[in-house]
Amino acid sequence: MKDYREIPQDALYIIDTLEQHGFEAYVVGGCVRDMIMGRTPNDWDITTSAKPEDVKSVFKRTYDTGIQHGTVTVIVDTEHYEVTTYRIEGEYKDSRRPESVSFVEDITLDLSRRDFTMNAIAYHPVRGFIDPYNGQKHIKEECIKSVRDAKERFTEDALRILRAVRFAAQLGFKISDNTIEGIKACKHLLANISKERIRDEFIKICMSDSPEAINMLYELGLLEYILPEFIKAYETPQNHPHHIYNVAQHTLAAMKHTPKDEVLRLAVLLHDIGKPLTRTTDAKGIDHFYNHPEKGADIAKRVLKDLRLDNQTIKEVTLLVSLHDYHLRKKINKFYIKQILKVTGEELFDKLLIINEVDAKAQNPDKYLEKEKMIQIIREMKEEIVANEECYNLKMLKVNGGDLIKMGITPGKAVGEKLEELLTYVMKHPEANDKATLEKHIQESAQAI
Repeated sequence: MKDYREIPQDALYIIDTLEQHGFEAYVVGGCVRDMIMGRTPNDWDITTSAKPEDVKSVFKRTYDTGIQHGTVTVIVDTEHYEVTTYRIEGEYKDSRRPESVSFVEDITLDLSRRDFTMNAIAYHPVRGFIDPYNGQKHIKEECIKSVRDAKERFTEDALRILRAVRFAAQLGFKISDNTIEGIKACKHLLANISKERIRDEFIKICMSDSPEAINMLYELGLLEYILPEFIKAYETPQNHPHHIYNVAQHTLAAMKHTPKDEVLRLAVLLHDIGKPLTRTTDAKGIDHFYNHPEKGADIAKRVLKDLRLDNQTIKEVTLLVSLHDYHLRKKINKFYIKQILKVTGEELFDKLLIINEVDAKAQNPDKYLEKEKMIQIIREMKEEIVANEECYNLKMLKVNGGDLIKMGITPGKAVGEKLEELLTYVMKHPEANDKATLEKHIQESAQAI
């Protein structure tokens, strides 16, 4: 447990000011949990017996955040703190939000509506902890346990089901047996939750230290509501000398090695999503997955749109999935690397190299060294291309469409075709990327015709 003096002075000021005006106030929820665990909280939430109008009258700088639910944001200097009135909630009819909220004066009633015991703890710098559901004990036991009845909590807001798995992934905790039973009984209610809310929790699982928690989503039957296409990956073996896992376990092993970059983690998650639909087995019993990157890119685009990812993320992830085995398709040389760079650009190419690395690490370890050497050769080629400013896209070409028109090439389609022809020539002959040389090349080509 961190010393209470670790609580920001601004938060202490808010608590003290409210209490000087005759109200109670505590820090509450995730920040208290993190303090107990010795973690640095991201946010400091404050709960109080003061009604929203009281909070607004006490502090000069406020704005309504969720006034209907009792939340007012208080601004101290440049920091913003959410201050929420003790409340209980009415009936939930849509598995998402209560029909009504009632303000109360007893903090234990407020804590009774929270999701998990580890989040149902309040702390006061003088009075200490309010912990009616043994949250401190469960934190010590590294256990995620629902407040009161699990089925009731998940029926109120089914997203709590995914929050349980997300907390397990982020904190390394287990989920209690009765909470697991509640998840199984209520999982169908996830159909009522918006894709955006589901996406946000799923991304946090993917970005955690334990992305293999996706196994828990599979085992509990939750993937059906998030990424049903990945279920088949668990049923797809890879009988091949280069593999030791089925498609799903290979994917999660690769994710474990992947840096915490959203595009990278999603690209690795989906890089082999096309394998279940492309698996064939030859006469020797060896599996093959021809064209699985292209098939996988189509699936990735569809599922990412379904999860409401932004267009740029969808574009980058889909491209990485489609190209992730480029190094296995052709003989590696600088011209081929430039062809890939032309499509990806330098930044995305570097991510492609990372995918190559983590993909190889999650395959047969006996084959890793040879793959590592090949990836290093590719990296050195790419770095040499960049260091020498060798041309691999039209922007780098030393002539443009206007230059070609001046040389007599008819405006329109012919200009574009000639630029592409010149780009290919320069990619093979980098020393030729000079305006005079290219103009001479165009003239010689015209004479040859």
